[in-house]
Amino acid sequence: MLSDRISIGPALGGLLLSLAALVPAAASETQGAPLAYPAARRGTQVDDYHGVKVADPYRWMEEIDSAETRAWVAAESALSRRYLDAIPGRAQLVARLHEIWNSEVWTPPERHGTNWFYTHNDGLQNQAVVFVTTDPANSGRVLLDPNTLSTDGTVALRDSVISDDGHLFAYALSEAGSDWQDWHVRNVETGEDLPDTLKWSKAGSASWRKDGSGFYYTLYDQPAAGQSLKSANQYQKLYFHRLGTLQSQDVLVYTRKDAPDWYVSGTVTDDGHYLVIEANRGTDVRNTVLVQDLTQPDAPIVPIIPVPSATYDVVGNVGATLLVRTDDAAPRYRVVGVDIANPDPSHWRTIVPEGADTLDAATFVGGQLIANCLKDAHSAVQRYSAEGRPLGSVSLTGIGTAEGFGGRVDSAQTYYSFSGFSTPPSIYRLDLADGKVSLWHAPQLKGFKSADYETQQVFYKSKDGTAIPMFITARKGTALDGNNPTILYGYGGFNVSYTPAFTPAVAEWLRMGGVYAVANMRGGGEYGRVWHEAGMKTHKQNVFDDFIAAGEYLSAAHWTNPKRLAIKGRSNGGLLIGAVEEQRPDLAAVAIAQVGVMDMLRFSQFTLGKGWEADYGSVDDPEVFRALRAYSPYHNVRAGVKYPATLITTGDHDDRVFPAHSFKFAAAMQNADPHGQPILLRVETRAGHAQGEPVSKLIDEVADIYTFILQNFGLAH
Repeated sequence: MLSDRISIGPALGGLLLSLAALVPAAASETQGAPLAYPAARRGTQVDDYHGVKVADPYRWMEEIDSAETRAWVAAESALSRRYLDAIPGRAQLVARLHEIWNSEVWTPPERHGTNWFYTHNDGLQNQAVVFVTTDPANSGRVLLDPNTLSTDGTVALRDSVISDDGHLFAYALSEAGSDWQDWHVRNVETGEDLPDTLKWSKAGSASWRKDGSGFYYTLYDQPAAGQSLKSANQYQKLYFHRLGTLQSQDVLVYTRKDAPDWYVSGTVTDDGHYLVIEANRGTDVRNTVLVQDLTQPDAPIVPIIPVPSATYDVVGNVGATLLVRTDDAAPRYRVVGVDIANPDPSHWRTIVPEGADTLDAATFVGGQLIANCLKDAHSAVQRYSAEGRPLGSVSLTGIGTAEGFGGRVDSAQTYYSFSGFSTPPSIYRLDLADGKVSLWHAPQLKGFKSADYETQQVFYKSKDGTAIPMFITARKGTALDGNNPTILYGYGGFNVSYTPAFTPAVAEWLRMGGVYAVANMRGGGEYGRVWHEAGMKTHKQNVFDDFIAAGEYLSAAHWTNPKRLAIKGRSNGGLLIGAVEEQRPDLAAVAIAQVGVMDMLRFSQFTLGKGWEADYGSVDDPEVFRALRAYSPYHNVRAGVKYPATLITTGDHDDRVFPAHSFKFAAAMQNADPHGQPILLRVETRAGHAQGEPVSKLIDEVADIYTFILQNFGLAH
């Protein structure tokens, strides 16, 4: 069915023919004959949830290092490679991806002392390089090049913090895509590392003391041997490390001994006066705030906001007043001043009031509050004085995403990036005295002209009538003839807002003549607390309904049709794709489910999964169990259903979303639909949840995804 030819409208005929020419007809396993999937033993495991018996026939795959699991994964990987490599034209696509990826990328520079720090990638470097300079107008010198730390580019810089005087650079490295990271410290002037090395840090950053004597960081207890990729991570701890001492001598500052799934973090204020501790249950956006006065020896840690009833994001301080971005009594957020000595909410002072747009982030730099808002899911930036006086907006160049605006309270300027779906990220300087914006660096893409493409925003109705925004990006003049090859991407969870941003992968899809759509479903943070909560826990079905309606809109508006639509998502978005293709297998021709959470009854058993109950809910609650069971991808696979061509991806070192989620889902899908469209499992080696993944692996993965999509659109003739 998916290989049927569809007539091509004249306006885009040449573009679609270029897609077909890129991937000629494939041989052997790609030409319609059912694939011979590796045998996967179906076990007899049955669990009882609130009196409901639920089978889990592939429970044995949770032992990912067992001989049986490894043999099955190896056979699946071999099958996938045979299928994907048999599609002629993949090599040409890889070459095109190398071309479009080969453009410079910078991050906004930040000043510490007399030094400025930024990262730069020449385009095809596996990892970005850290540079330092005394003047952003001049080229910097290399401070850290992660590409020299491994032969395959899989050692990545995951985080870094710089001392107040700019002389010490603490940096966290991870290997093979793992979320586990090791902290090191480098002397900025000499480029040499100090002896300090801190292990078993995860899901947290660090913060220096004002005097540079040491820094605060978070860690978990060392897992049992052989369990670092699987075992549950509990009781995160905030420690202080004094330079020149062993990690075993580090001082425990704070943890929740009563709550194993709470996250903690510690940040020192710019003036060095306070340690601000924020703590929240897992991924729950509601948090507590505690403060320790660092000017007083052995000062107690004092709760300032003791009850996690809302989000409280401390963005700075003016003396003893904390500046806090919060959705307390303001679902789309405001900034309030909280007196540390008298923190009761009755004494809070509103500095930046709640507005029509969602206040997505705020920074306090140069004595000004930079309010980064979302206006229907794209950036709109305003400046305010510390007292809340409006100072004007920051001029942006279109529909896109602005990020950065870092700095310190004495900064005279700040830098930020701006990008869109077809606009690569340029770096701008914002002078705080007059609000003037000037360009610092802009990339030059090869073979891609941003002016040839356009992004429009539409609003469509979901199942319950809720208006949902969606961005659609395509070449200017694209004909609405219903034949355009289209990718629909979504996430919808954890208060994450999906705003317009550039990737070389999307640029190549556009360059080939494709349409790229992103739906901003409920569960995200685009419209504040109400929008997020409408896609949480027992309301999660709203997210799937929103995404299904997006696919229906694209067909009804004649952008595409189900035979030319691919649905795609990763992580929580991988869950989205798994659930949607089961609920509406006729919606699209292709489903790409990347590093997805597929077993919604056991996600809390692995790594950081317990913390996700804040968004998904707990299986221990009978009502939540019923909701989870109703959409869990692994548990809703049905025999006899003609599923879309499905590519399931994971990494063998993914210690965030346990790889067994993808293993079990793939086995269940192949068992249920053994003679239909291809259902493949792609397992990347020495890779995790994609953070820090080297460019070489990213290009290979994109090439596999695009050739899989095109082959199953019937455009390979």
